[in-house]
Amino acid sequence: MRIGVDVGGTNTDAVLMDGDRVLATAKTATTKDVGSGVVSAISSVLEQAGQSPASIDVVMIGTTHFTNAIVERKGLARVAVIRLCLPATRSLPPMIDWPADLVEMIGDDVYLAKGGYEFDGRLISPLDPDEIAQIADDIVSKGVRNIAISSVFAPLNAEMEQEAAKIIKARAPEANITLSYEIGRVGLLERENATIFNAALTALAVEVVAAFENALKELDIAAPLYISQNDGTLMSAETVARYPVHTFASGPTNSMRGAAFLCDAKDAIVVDIGGTTTDVGVLIGGFPRQASSRVDIGGVRTNFRMPDVYSIGLGGGSIVSADGGVKIGPQSVGYRLTREARIFGGGALTATDIVVAAGRAEIGDAARVSNLDADAVEAARQLINFKINEAIDCVKTSAARAPVILVGGGSVLVTEDLPAASEVIRPDHASVANAIGAAIAQVGGEIDKVYDFDALGREKALESAREEACERAVDAGADRETVAIMQIEEIPLAYLPGAVRVNVKAVGDLAAVKPARTKEAAQ
Repeated sequence: MRIGVDVGGTNTDAVLMDGDRVLATAKTATTKDVGSGVVSAISSVLEQAGQSPASIDVVMIGTTHFTNAIVERKGLARVAVIRLCLPATRSLPPMIDWPADLVEMIGDDVYLAKGGYEFDGRLISPLDPDEIAQIADDIVSKGVRNIAISSVFAPLNAEMEQEAAKIIKARAPEANITLSYEIGRVGLLERENATIFNAALTALAVEVVAAFENALKELDIAAPLYISQNDGTLMSAETVARYPVHTFASGPTNSMRGAAFLCDAKDAIVVDIGGTTTDVGVLIGGFPRQASSRVDIGGVRTNFRMPDVYSIGLGGGSIVSADGGVKIGPQSVGYRLTREARIFGGGALTATDIVVAAGRAEIGDAARVSNLDADAVEAARQLINFKINEAIDCVKTSAARAPVILVGGGSVLVTEDLPAASEVIRPDHASVANAIGAAIAQVGGEIDKVYDFDALGREKALESAREEACERAVDAGADRETVAIMQIEEIPLAYLPGAVRVNVKAVGDLAAVKPARTKEAAQ
């Protein structure tokens, strides 16, 4: 018995599943305090299914909190940044191309120190323990508790970052330290940026995880809690508190995984229409296609794993205006839809009002929009379909039409055939596909390193990468017997003879065992 929850900017969705069967679903408005919305959604599915809290084996939650914190510039902590690099990289200091308002929030406590590696593992320069100790003392004197450490080619060799962290922790026991090799991939600036983000979010992560845990306590649910990552797999609540950036874009990922489950589809385009945005992604083998290049978050380049998602400002709560022609979004009433949309007695004209006025959906009070100009309603309805069809074309890699799966609470906005789609599939429970995606998520492990094939040999290098990826999956909570390699990617580095970047991803089923305290509660 599993509960999946997705906390979005507009709605909090929940689903109760027994094995592969969906027993109950719920959609409630997201609340400002997070926890009460989660309590409301979970209480609803338990009541519908007639189940007690003691019957629940595991709870999975997906959240957009940390992405929103970066985009909205809210809840970010001050960060001290240490780069182990000298005498190299001096001309490109940390945060060199960041938006000014974000740099102002993070602070300018930047330190360049001796250290780092070449691509083949040779030292740029050895780590200077005394220099790191002096930096630690200076950070403590400034009252900064969040520290990001990056080293040149840390994914190849993490020893220097680990040693620096050990020295700092001895002098600043209260510090929250993030190491770049645990966050990003090869590519110093982008990996460093993601590391700084993570350090800035750790305090907020502790608060959000505590809110989720308190919600489960309030419901008397003693089952283990897992949070969904942006690659479609799970991590423990404790891990999220340390690595909140791994949840970026987990909402669209959950929707795509949920869509794949509901349609038993492996390869398709998924269109997730929410209250504020429409997210379009591609399923390959049942998992979201990963972005192969840098990913821009809040105006900052990063390179950690992210699904390749194209988003537009169109959702059920998108505001419609007719000044100088029909315009829809990107402004949205969001979670206030049920109060501010005209069909619910409000004064805002939204995309949902349009489809109701056009007679294509039965939501709220249709009489409240019966006086809208018919031509304007038809123009707005066609514009909605055009925008969604255009977004689908943007993620396709060929002109050929492809199957499209519509999910999300706003999927009622699509009121006609889409030219880019070979077929349009609207599965049962489509409005809570994101919560279903969280409930069915597996546990993964990933390795991204540069190997010298000339020195090691290709087969030996790949075998080492496969073993490490599998071990990471098991360490994250996967059942060892179910772990399998999902993808192996080899990228030769043309400017470095013999050097090949290898990315391996392993995935397995969650080895969740009902804790003893839950059994006692059941008794």
